[in-house]
Amino acid sequence: MTIPATRSAGAVLAEHTTLAVRCVDRLYLNLYQPRLQYEGGVVGFFRERGFPIASSALMAPISTGFVRGVHRFIRRARVPLVDFKARERKDDVMGRFLAGHDGSEGILFVGRAQEKCRVFRTEKRVNAATGKSYPWMVRATAVVNHFYFYGFDDDFGPFFIKFCTYFPYGGRVYVNGHHYAQRQAAKAGIGYEALDNGFAACDNAEGLQRICDGLTAERIDTFVRKWLAVLPHPYTAADRAAGFRYDLSVLQAEFSITHVVDRPRWGRVFFDQVIGENLTIGRPEQISIIFDRLVRARGAHPTPSRFRTRVITSGVTPSIHVDYKHSRIKQYFKENRAVRTELTVNDTADFGIRKRLPNLPDLAQVGFAACQRLLEAQTVTIDAAAGVEAFETVCQPQHMNGRRVAGMRFDAPRTHAVLSALLGFALTPRGFTSADLRPRIAATLGVDPAAMTVGQIGYDLRRCRDHDLIAKIPHTHRYNVTAQGRARIHAIVHARRQLTTNLARLEPTSPPNPAQALYRLLDHMLDTTPRAA
Repeated sequence: MTIPATRSAGAVLAEHTTLAVRCVDRLYLNLYQPRLQYEGGVVGFFRERGFPIASSALMAPISTGFVRGVHRFIRRARVPLVDFKARERKDDVMGRFLAGHDGSEGILFVGRAQEKCRVFRTEKRVNAATGKSYPWMVRATAVVNHFYFYGFDDDFGPFFIKFCTYFPYGGRVYVNGHHYAQRQAAKAGIGYEALDNGFAACDNAEGLQRICDGLTAERIDTFVRKWLAVLPHPYTAADRAAGFRYDLSVLQAEFSITHVVDRPRWGRVFFDQVIGENLTIGRPEQISIIFDRLVRARGAHPTPSRFRTRVITSGVTPSIHVDYKHSRIKQYFKENRAVRTELTVNDTADFGIRKRLPNLPDLAQVGFAACQRLLEAQTVTIDAAAGVEAFETVCQPQHMNGRRVAGMRFDAPRTHAVLSALLGFALTPRGFTSADLRPRIAATLGVDPAAMTVGQIGYDLRRCRDHDLIAKIPHTHRYNVTAQGRARIHAIVHARRQLTTNLARLEPTSPPNPAQALYRLLDHMLDTTPRAA
């Protein structure tokens, strides 16, 4: 029987991807009135209506009128009112309505559920000087009815808009970027095969990507305004003219890169490789690289996050989860057809970006870059042939530009320390300096960074430049790890770690000596390998 050669994660995506799509996935938006998010704004709202004192009693008629308007809409549109049951998935209810839907635009049903929300109430306070009581507006929470308007839009496909029935009548909007892309592809005459909320195949990949890139904040805002003009909501035309209009902010956003593979087995090979090679991807130094953010694991003000890598198996399909503050990257094998890498942003402040919808392009740039960096970190894992090439290029003497360049000895601890340090900077967009490199090398060697001279670090950098592992950024004192340097460094560091690990299992009582480890390990493998009779 012929045993197929082990393929790296990078080779799987490079050679077996039939379609790659970068797209905004699910968007969960906050529908709110900016002037009614604080007590003073609520008081001003009722004073503009002619009431000298703001009281929660004034809110009741507005709420009652809004609920009556919802029921009038249900009767006029002839759509069912569905009371959601406890622990019932609302998406499942929507799925049942979509199963028999003909694709026409309109509201499919209205759902009702009791949920907790932030509200304003009036409490009685007493003036200490006069002893008289007076009403005071305060924030509170309450469990009240919410109405969900589930519909189908000609441009965006399935969506819902939710309203709270209590002042200040906040809401939520849900749309899906992949559903938007499917609708636009159908209008443009681009043939495709759907993969749930994604694409399994497409006749025009470049045209599809342009459609995905065309989902802008302006398009989303226009879509929401269109339906706000159709649906009942509590603010009258006079209120809107006075400036009390709904605004949109990002509550949760998902950004995904999907690689469709030609056969399911290649997706499983990909996850077999990345799970074994990237269990440390959730460490603070790796998180810093993937998200391009400063991460403090210690000190007076550490970054609030759970630094971990989780591998979750559902049936036989694993998924990888990496956390950063309130956000998370998830990687899974979608319907045994595609490797999907998606970032879920639960708080835009994690990346120093404001919440309002016009900031969506900046958030998308961060999201797609983080997914791409994770894929790059995973796909530098290489196969055996590339490992041999890396060893011969880096660890053996070379003749470059008419001069002899000494090899970086594989068995030298300093070589391992330098390459391991460079691996930590492999995906850093801004590069690194010799000052950044010094503490990492010192930590691996177990020495005081102050004991390492500038000349020693300069010698290490020069050797790495001679072997094309790093390149200097013009007009700066910073360096970047080259693309081929990433693969070569990863191969050598991984080979040494594997060699040390296997030798430790073979001789657990002896400290590993890399200069002799290879020969002892080969002798052991030859002695234990069954020979043909």
